[in-house]
Amino acid sequence: MTAFTSPLAETLAADTLERFLRYVRIDTQARRDRTQSPSTPGQLELARMLVGELHEAGLADAALDANGYVTATLEAGTGNGDGPVIGLVAHVDTSPDESGAGVEPIVHRGYDGGTLHLPRGGTALDPADMPVLGAKEGHDIVTSSGDTLLGADDKAGVAEIMAAVAHLAAHPELPRPKLRVCFTPDEEIGEGATLFDIERFGADCAYTIDGSQPGEIQDETFSAAEVILTLHGVDVHPGFATGKLVHAGRLAARIVTALPSDTLTPETTSGREGFIHIYEMHGSAGSAVVRAIVRDFDDARLEESVELLRRTAQEVAATEPRARLEVDVRTQYPNMRRYLDDFPQAVAAAEQAIREEGLEPIRQPIRGGTDGSRLSAMGLPTPNVFTGGHEYHSVREWASVQDMASAAATIVRLAEVWTRPELRAAGGRRHDAPPR
Repeated sequence: MTAFTSPLAETLAADTLERFLRYVRIDTQARRDRTQSPSTPGQLELARMLVGELHEAGLADAALDANGYVTATLEAGTGNGDGPVIGLVAHVDTSPDESGAGVEPIVHRGYDGGTLHLPRGGTALDPADMPVLGAKEGHDIVTSSGDTLLGADDKAGVAEIMAAVAHLAAHPELPRPKLRVCFTPDEEIGEGATLFDIERFGADCAYTIDGSQPGEIQDETFSAAEVILTLHGVDVHPGFATGKLVHAGRLAARIVTALPSDTLTPETTSGREGFIHIYEMHGSAGSAVVRAIVRDFDDARLEESVELLRRTAQEVAATEPRARLEVDVRTQYPNMRRYLDDFPQAVAAAEQAIREEGLEPIRQPIRGGTDGSRLSAMGLPTPNVFTGGHEYHSVREWASVQDMASAAATIVRLAEVWTRPELRAAGGRRHDAPPR
């Protein structure tokens, strides 16, 4: 077995894994176009479980609110009560992109570096296609059975926070500031921060535990928008359709075909390049819907891509005057960097904790988003920290036990870092800076 990054990580590994295996078995898949919070009942099932476990760990105020948010407090250690209040955040839901029902996690002990053939769906994890996996030889790798998500996004983060907080509660001699915990619903559909009560949460800054590779600390995300195109055609019996039928589904296909395919797509972009991603389309002759997400690190380029999508749809729809087009543009989240720059202590503390866990901090922008994107804009500086999970939103999702343990240990070390004199002065600035 590969050595852990520290004795602390090795101590936390078993509890982190046990919690993770328990949590992923609960179907918490979010549902798009939600009509209530949370969007699915499984999220409440896991939330209730977490409240019970937090109570068992000694966090007496742990509670589930009417919107599916779990909150709890671990009071500061002796002599640290006048310091900053630090939040720990993860989300309980999983992506709508693949099934989250009937997850059967498999632990592959002492991974040999070869291809992992999962028992269902013909799913294989080949290190030739996943070099990060190939580098985990000797680790204990957790996968699904191959026909569902695993749920590492973000139940790895949930398990790591739970294990770290339980460890801190059981060891009152360890220095820590006041910690506030929150588990959010419906992050995967962009709603995790929608009903988050920042004032009641009462933290100076927070961390989403929702990243990937060990050492990651992320303070920059895409800015994001969703564009929904609805086309209305004219449907008639196909046998009598001459000169009458206006096929909405065919118009939708023409819009997608008219968009760039050699650039501005997820598969042709990297780094700081943005994209337009058609993630869902359905319909019939009478009506059709095209759903797209638009992403960029630069707000002006984001608007250009939204306008390109709008203009393309309008031009295609205009070729058939009897068709009707509706364009709905929804802002989802901003690039968090502009807000985190005002509170650099948040990233600095995380970098120090990561180093003290024996890892080198990795600073890179997220080609995605977290609850922290919106929370930072709402006034709560919230960078993102690694979990050890990979291949999110797919049946190939996997996580390393050793890396999850490192994440849990990093949380414990982060608590200690925030008790140091140079950071204690950062307390009391809660929400002083209004969103820009």
